[in-house]
This record gives sequence, C-alpha cells and structure tokens, in this order.
Amino acid sequence: MKHKSFDIFLFIAIVVLSIFGLMMIYSASSIWAEYKFQDSFYYMKRQLIFIIIGIILMIAVSKINYTIYYKKSNLILGICFILLILVLIPGIGSVRNGSRSWFGIGSFGIQPSEAAKLGLIIFASKYLTKSTKFLKSYKEGVFPILGIVFLFFALIMLQPDLGTGMIIVVSIIALLFISGVNMKFFIGGGILGIIGVIVLILIAPYRMDRITSFINPWKDPLGTGFQIIQSLYAIGPGGLLGTGYLNSIQKQFYLPEPQTDFIFSIVAEEFGIIGALFVAFMFLFIIYRGLKISLNCQDAFAKYLSFGMIFQLAFQTAMNLMVVIGMIPVTGVTLPFLSYGGSSLLITMISMGIILNISRFE
Repeated sequence: MKHKSFDIFLFIAIVVLSIFGLMMIYSASSIWAEYKFQDSFYYMKRQLIFIIIGIILMIAVSKINYTIYYKKSNLILGICFILLILVLIPGIGSVRNGSRSWFGIGSFGIQPSEAAKLGLIIFASKYLTKSTKFLKSYKEGVFPILGIVFLFFALIMLQPDLGTGMIIVVSIIALLFISGVNMKFFIGGGILGIIGVIVLILIAPYRMDRITSFINPWKDPLGTGFQIIQSLYAIGPGGLLGTGYLNSIQKQFYLPEPQTDFIFSIVAEEFGIIGALFVAFMFLFIIYRGLKISLNCQDAFAKYLSFGMIFQLAFQTAMNLMVVIGMIPVTGVTLPFLSYGGSSLLITMISMGIILNISRFE
C-alpha cells in the first residue's frame, strides 16, 4: 500500500462544520446559559474545549496505522461491554434526562454508548473480513455477529436509549448488506425488526407518547407535541436568508435546550434555506469523501471499517434532521459536529481520524 498524506478536503470540511457548530451552539444556548449559569458563553466554552481536543485526537489518530484496530478489536469491544454494564450500576452511572447513560466526571459527562458505536463497527469489520466464506450460512456467519450486536443493544436499552441502539443495529446491518449476505435475510430481518420496534414502543408509555405527538403534535401542544411544534415554528419563519445570526426567537425559552437535538432548527431560523442548504451540503460532502475513500480501499478490513463509520455518521445525521422537520418521532439523537456534547463529538472525531488514516493507503 502506498503511503501518502490524508484527505485534506475531508479534514477541512470537518473543521469548518465544527466551527460553524460552535457558532450555533453559542447562539442557541446564550440566553439559557445566562439565565441558568449567569454566563452566556457557558456551553460555547465547554464545546470549544471538546472541539480542540477532538481535532487534536483526529490528527493524532490519522497518524496511527488503521491495522492496529484489527489486532485490538476484541479488546476494544470488551472494554465497551464492561463500560455499558458499569454505567447501569447506581452510584457509578448517573441519570440525565431520564436515562442512566453517563459517567459523571465533575460537571462533565462521558457516554459509553458512544464508544460502543465505534467499537462495534471495528469488531464487525474484522469479523466480516475473516468470515466471508461463512456469510452464506446464517447459523455460522450472520447469527453470531447479530447476537453480539443485540447484546449491546439490550444493554443500551436498559439505560434506556432507543436512538443510539437503532444507530448501532442499522449500521451493522448495513455492513452485512455490503458484505454479500443473502437478501432473504434482510426481508425476514426487516419484518422482525418492525415487530421488535412496535413491542419496544408498546412497553414504554413515553415512546408511545412520542409516536402520537409525531402523528398529531397539536393533540398535546404543551406536552408531548411541544418540541416538534416549537421546532417547526423556528424553521417556518426562516425564509430564504433567515432572521440573522443571534436573532432566533425560539431559543428564548420556547424550544427546550436548542443547543442539542434541535440545533438545526435554530440554523434554519437564523440562516434560512441558505443556512440549511449549507449544512446539508457540508454533510453530503463529508459523506461523499468518506464513501470515496471506502470504495478506493484495496484492503477488505479498511473498506468495511471506513464504510461502517461513514454510514453511521450519515444515518445519525438523517435521523436527527428527520426529527427536526417532523418526519419521524423524537429519538434523542444529536446532530454530528453541530450539537452540544463532548462524548459524541470526540468519538465522531476519532472515527474521522481513522477514515483519514485509511485515506493515506487507498
């Protein structure tokens, strides 16, 4: 494999989108932060720290030969598994927004489910590289990897965090799809998946509330339908050019915590259609560069690994944007690079660093 410099266009796009995200986090959170912490820069300063650390990690990881993850995949997965168990133990894991998904470190929090997203992609990539000849057999090839995936899914659902669980499952199924598994499996798996999602919705009343509020948010405009209604109120007035940076109305205690899941609503309100198209273009460019790197890979492990990570990014982005514009129920999934949150940003930056390293060998 020929060694070269990494994909500089992908790197620049990631940095530009992250900086734009930092700007939007300040705009979206300044009023709430001033009210809650008497510091309008509270969320921006913390996100700036994560962006600096994330860019340093991305550059550092881009210099580490990706083959090390093949050798250490079992160890990485094992650590992720232990962390997912530990976070469920009262006194070790902390509860935020109704989910026991965090390790609290001072005022900061670490989400092990974010690391599990990457750990499973690494493990599955190695598994598929080694098990190609077994993939025609569901018993010997497909079921073992799915068993591991659904074990992780079960641990994440105990938190509970359906959004992250769905991202993990769909990402691994996408890897199985490109590996050449028989289409009959996906038809049967799709039917079972739909049944499973219905069961998960029925056994948790708050999920059913999200479904009913998605179908008709005006049925409970001050309760379960509040977020989506306020999100659409933000997007609607934006027009072509928006209301202008820092001029959002919905961030003024109407849209709950707009710096996280619904930050795209504030982008659309302040920058209008032009701002929304800019964000969409940047994501499409990053996804295009990632897929191009994957398609050019000669090494099977690198191909699976880069595709899995870029697909995961694309799927999470699509989920968030569909929630914001009212196409699917609220999932609690953040928008990569833009939403406030350290764990998600750092893991995403590490993933992009791995893809940048792979780009050196395409």
